[in-house]
Amino acid sequence: MDAKQTILQAKYARIIKGIADKLNITLEDAMDGFYHSHTFQLIDKGVADMHCYSDIYLIDEYCLEVEDKMKSTSLNKN
Repeated sequence: MDAKQTILQAKYARIIKGIADKLNITLEDAMDGFYHSHTFQLIDKGVADMHCYSDIYLIDEYCLEVEDKMKSTSLNKN
């Protein structure tokens, strides 16, 4: 694994831990959610240099994404 991937993996681990703590969920649930999120795709593809943003900012972005999905699911049920 090259240095860039090693650094990204460490960042992903910090983000996942932060998501688990903020949402009070297991690390496994946080990891599954994060790796299937739009936020992860943007970071992984290097869009807008998202990997340069702080861990806290990215955790908040993920949480906003989850909140938006929950709202849209709720609206579709009504």
